[in-house]
Amino acid sequence: MLLIPDDFRKHFETFNMHDEESVIQHVDNASAWEWMRDQIPLFHCPDSRLEETYYFRWWVYRKHVKQTPDGFVITEFHPSVPWAGKHNTINCAVGHHLSEGRWLRNRQDFLKDYILFWFKRNGSLRSYSCWIADAVWNYCKVDGDFQLAIDLLPDMVTNYTEWEKTHLNPSGLFWSIDDRDAMEISISGSGLRPTLNAYMYADAIAIANIARLAGDFETERMFKEKANRLKQLVQEHLWDDQAQFFKVIPLKSARETVEQWEFQEMDPAHNVREQLGYIPWAFHLPDVGYEQAWAQLMDPAGFYAPFGPTTAEQRHTRFMFSYEHECLWNGPSWPFATSQTLTAMANVLNDYEQQVVNKEDYWNLLSTYAHCHYRTRADGKRVSWLDENIDPYTGEWLSRRILEEWNWPERKGGRERGKDYNHSTFNDLIITGLIGFRTRSDGSFEVNPLIPEGTWEYFCLDRLYYRGKNITIMYDKLGRQYNKDAGLAVYIDGVKAAYSAGLDRLVVHALDQ
Repeated sequence: MLLIPDDFRKHFETFNMHDEESVIQHVDNASAWEWMRDQIPLFHCPDSRLEETYYFRWWVYRKHVKQTPDGFVITEFHPSVPWAGKHNTINCAVGHHLSEGRWLRNRQDFLKDYILFWFKRNGSLRSYSCWIADAVWNYCKVDGDFQLAIDLLPDMVTNYTEWEKTHLNPSGLFWSIDDRDAMEISISGSGLRPTLNAYMYADAIAIANIARLAGDFETERMFKEKANRLKQLVQEHLWDDQAQFFKVIPLKSARETVEQWEFQEMDPAHNVREQLGYIPWAFHLPDVGYEQAWAQLMDPAGFYAPFGPTTAEQRHTRFMFSYEHECLWNGPSWPFATSQTLTAMANVLNDYEQQVVNKEDYWNLLSTYAHCHYRTRADGKRVSWLDENIDPYTGEWLSRRILEEWNWPERKGGRERGKDYNHSTFNDLIITGLIGFRTRSDGSFEVNPLIPEGTWEYFCLDRLYYRGKNITIMYDKLGRQYNKDAGLAVYIDGVKAAYSAGLDRLVVHALDQ
């Protein structure tokens, strides 16, 4: 271990001091540091805001670990909300919950329960679209134990089949309502959306992988075919070649026949680039050749904003249109979407040959995202904060402001319903994106930091628990910060496994060194 845990206790003391602890679940504020000290990978860097946000997000995540008669679950809203399911659970962010939580040391103590809850204990698994099979696959990759996924293979197949019964359009693409994609009140509206189609593609790939491990080669073949067919249809029909972007084909119902596939012939009020067009890359769906879409991310007429990215392109005539609802996806920035986009962007930077976006763009967007995690209270104190959606120009938490103006109606979830909202990732983006820890199913891993050269002189991610080993990833330009060799190095249980003089990609092929 290179970093000293108690050096980071100050963050948790600050968060506790500024918090109004209105809901207590498995771990209260007073116990937060003691619980997290033994659980979290430690992160140290020169950027105080990024480091603070990293620990703040673990502090928030801990609040949502809830013990129930069905075992542990992870909640989305901290207070109970009327539209949630059993134990105040909502399935739309389960992929985010598993991506984030898989890096906690004792993850199996509660995340195994959470996974079983959705498949075996009456969790409302299809209330919203989600990518649960893919998330379970990636969770199992961290421990190298795939038995849970194999045991749940029949349930995953059943879940996929149920989606096909209710949401598969005659075109072969999946139809969904924007609200059921957890993206209510959007410009594009309901239709054949990149969201559910990307999630079903990801789940099909995961089911095929799990079936292979289970020796069920017929299921593997069938789901590979489903994935390949979806990939083809998404690229053929949801890609607007003129706009160079994945878009929504508006439809009123799942059974409606598509009369017009040409985006330029559609109603311009709903023909729009939206941030959801980046979701296919979060699951490696697109082939090479579609990367020009990423030019819109850093374009101020597209999605770039001081507290963005925006959820719709700013040049569209209906950007931020007025609507009597607190949750709008017609332009405000949402952490849910930002974390999906950053996940997708890291995949593009790691796995695609392209010149459209670079490490500087990733750094810029992640820094902006960290900057969003604050609120200025009425007394003028600026505190760490996480809520629902954000004004992309001012950084104000929009749903919070609207609900406060409406006097916190109970039918909307009551007072401060969005406080500590667990609907996105941040620390997974630090670990797999910025620091660049990329898992492989065979147990090897890569380290490819997305930190631009010259930005930092040092950083360290310590106590990353992977397949029974403690992984340390450190960079020390001059060899003075950590009293180790200069450069980028990876240690496994304290033994150096790989080394580079710069921030070059490292590949570690075995964990028995």
